[in-house]
Amino acid sequence: MFSNLIIDSEKPVLIAGPTASGKSALAAWLAERHDGVIINADALQVYACWRVLTARPDAAEETRLPHRLYGHVACDHIYSVGQWLAEVKPLLTGADGRLPIIVGGTGLYFTALTEGLAEIPPVSPGWRKQSQAFLADRGVAALFDDLAAADAASAARIDRHNPKRVQRAWEVLKSTGRGIAAWQAETPPPLLPLTHSNALVLNAPPEWLSPRIERRFQAMLKDGALDECRANRKDWNPDSPAAQAIGARALIAYLDGKTDLATASAEACTQTRQYAKRQRSWFRARMSGWHRLDPSG
Repeated sequence: MFSNLIIDSEKPVLIAGPTASGKSALAAWLAERHDGVIINADALQVYACWRVLTARPDAAEETRLPHRLYGHVACDHIYSVGQWLAEVKPLLTGADGRLPIIVGGTGLYFTALTEGLAEIPPVSPGWRKQSQAFLADRGVAALFDDLAAADAASAARIDRHNPKRVQRAWEVLKSTGRGIAAWQAETPPPLLPLTHSNALVLNAPPEWLSPRIERRFQAMLKDGALDECRANRKDWNPDSPAAQAIGARALIAYLDGKTDLATASAEACTQTRQYAKRQRSWFRARMSGWHRLDPSG
């Protein structure tokens, strides 16, 4: 599929793309040909409790080729983009002399890596609790309006319908006394400027991607996704970052007897398609300088 792809083996490779578009396969293909080490840039594949449901490379693949930053974070931990940058930094020079190949679908990781990340102080626990209570009691629209009234510049930069982004901006303003836009204006230089990398994004058309998403979810079920959900059900916290793994809520609802498996599977596939659409929107808006590849060809 990518047999004619030529890269500069002196520069790290970045591979972004929507879920189920074949990013891992391309990373493995390049790692075999260029003595590469595959580095995760997916916010959910970092969690140890999920392998099947997040499409993390299986144990055999991780043994066959060197992988880094996969499954190394406990499921009750909040893992930030800042932590990911700190962990990826020493790998950029080439782990064990190998070519770094950074692959994933989390657009924020890639933009932070290539454009820089604002050094915002941690939010105090008190404001975190208040934001959660505000969101639960009055909803995201009210939280956004409260933010916009005090910090119009930050409100103009975020999706008002995204609870996590609105909550984050509100917390930063309350905790630090400065809006998130003001902090971002002081962003330090990036760890890896785009011109110093081979930046590739898979431009997967929806009509090609949708059947792949459905086939992959059925394969996940055969490979043990339900057993994985059973193992995580005991300490299940639907508000934790790890619980955002697509399909987890639907399958746990099935295990709890609240729905049937066909309905749960259909819901998981719908959520995956919606996520892929959001990813494509991010890549179009924030990755205009990346080299686009069509995996459907």
